[in-house]
Order: sequence, then C-alpha cells, then structure tokens
Amino acid sequence: MVIITLQRNKCIGCNYCVEMAPGQFQMSKKDGKTVLLHSKDKKGFFTVKSNDDMIFEDCDNAAKACPVNIISVKQN
Repeated sequence: MVIITLQRNKCIGCNYCVEMAPGQFQMSKKDGKTVLLHSKDKKGFFTVKSNDDMIFEDCDNAAKACPVNIISVKQN
C-alpha cells in the first residue's frame, strides 16, 4: 500500500509534482496550487491510500522534487 499526503495550503505552485506524477497530481486552475487527486482532506492534510504499488516511484520522485517539502510518500 502507498500512502501519499499533501499539505496543500503550503503549496507554491511550482508544478514539479505534476511533472513527476501526473496520475496523482494536477494543478488547480482556481488558485494555482496542486491537487492530490482522489484525496481526503483532514485539517489541511490531503491523503490518498492506494493499493497500486506502481505509483510509489513517481510519487516519491515528486516528493523529493518539491522545494517546500509538503509531500510525504510511504510504502507499507
């Protein structure tokens, strides 16, 4: 299982996460910040739990590329 967490309110809109993992991230046309697709919001932390282990590498690269370190990716 892959768990991805995004602190969206701290996003600066650099678009690196979308470039690295377009299947999981998308830029909002409303405010220019990233959106973690199919996520659930809990106090500003947007989280997705996926059984698709194939997404781990792309999401991990997105987390590493993020200049403000607001993406967390864990694999169980």
